[in-house]
Amino acid sequence: MCRMLGYAGPPIALERIVTRPRHSLLEQAQHADEAKLAVNGDGFGMAWYADGVDEPGVYRDVMPAWSDSNLTSLCRVIHSGLFLAHVRAGTTGGTSRANCHPFSHGRWSFCHNGQLGDFGARRRVLEGLLPDDLFARRQGATDSELLFLLMIANGLNRDAPTAIAETLAMIGQGQAPDRITCVMSDGARILGFRHASDGRAPTLYVSRGTLDHGGRALASEPLDGVPANWIAVPENTLVTLAGGVPALSALDLPAALTAPTDRSPRQVSPN
Repeated sequence: MCRMLGYAGPPIALERIVTRPRHSLLEQAQHADEAKLAVNGDGFGMAWYADGVDEPGVYRDVMPAWSDSNLTSLCRVIHSGLFLAHVRAGTTGGTSRANCHPFSHGRWSFCHNGQLGDFGARRRVLEGLLPDDLFARRQGATDSELLFLLMIANGLNRDAPTAIAETLAMIGQGQAPDRITCVMSDGARILGFRHASDGRAPTLYVSRGTLDHGGRALASEPLDGVPANWIAVPENTLVTLAGGVPALSALDLPAALTAPTDRSPRQVSPN
């Protein structure tokens, strides 16, 4: 499974979130604590937003994050008040730049951790749900990119919570479990959610308070290595970060898509 993060707040160098914390995304690439695989070496990527620019800057590569000096160099000099980053452990699709996250379309950037069950058997049907223009935009072979494009097709620009819920309902369920945790941004806010057909969605946390530079973050694992400083996002819950207190709301899903159990830690309201 992959590891990822999103940050919203005062502009900072990306390294203050991506590479420098005790349990940074770079550290999680080699020593993940809450993933099926401890090593996430099938590529990495970042998407960041700048004032006056409608679309994000995106950098992706197939190198393991820890072996590419470009990552540490870029994180040192790029400053942004809103960005995403991702390290990949591939489940579908080969190791190629087209399959690395974040994916982008217009002002949106998108990261995914997890997998659609039985994707090989379902892929043709799911790709057939894309309108022609978005099918032509598909560059890679992952379920992640397809999930993102389906959200775009369902109106992510108009009403993100509804587009997410409609996409989850549209894809249905395969014989094997769907396990989906996503973080995305439109340049004004970060959205994240967890969903699984078996109650085992990959982890996602939101910082309990502001970080030392005044912003907040979503992350697959606590970046400082201190669980008490982070809130586990419940399954089937949408969390929104726009620089202030995170807002949590339930996804409007059909009852058939709501798993009976959620194995995330006990939830505590943000402050």
